[in-house]
Amino acid sequence: MRKNTYILIFFLAALVTFTSCLSRPERIRSNYPNSSKSSHTSKNTIEKYADIIGVSSSELSSLELYDYIDDWMGTPHRLGGLNKNGIDCSAFTNHLVRDVYGKDLPRTANDMAQVIKRKYENQLREGDLVFFNFSGKKFDHVGVYLKNNKFVHVSTSKGVIISDLTDPWYRNYFTRAGSIL
Repeated sequence: MRKNTYILIFFLAALVTFTSCLSRPERIRSNYPNSSKSSHTSKNTIEKYADIIGVSSSELSSLELYDYIDDWMGTPHRLGGLNKNGIDCSAFTNHLVRDVYGKDLPRTANDMAQVIKRKYENQLREGDLVFFNFSGKKFDHVGVYLKNNKFVHVSTSKGVIISDLTDPWYRNYFTRAGSIL
């Protein structure tokens, strides 16, 4: 009986561990294929993402942010992954914030949630972080806010994508937002 209990506890602990960065398949997909940097200029990238996000290109303030996102778009999810062969949500967020904004973050979504300056949704700006609870842990998924309720993150099924906070799936699991800048 004890052996079965230990096996069950081990299985449940493994299940919780491996469900971080879970997200539902994305409903908002770009009509634009991922393209290499050599085939477009930053201006075209801004226009492309303004269209995807549903805002005027003049509202997107960071050319570097959208070039960075474009470079990673479609990169597959891999739990514990740290590069373009596969990456998880917290590693992607960490890379983006470091490379675009020059700020260091802790490795996990939960630890990131502890160091942000909390904000209400109506106060969010480009580069702010958004957190979700998909597996029962308080902060087990993280993304970077863009504009117009859109955020970039790593979906387990689609890889690096842009999603909408008002989508009922994300709205239901949204737990916190804030700034690291």
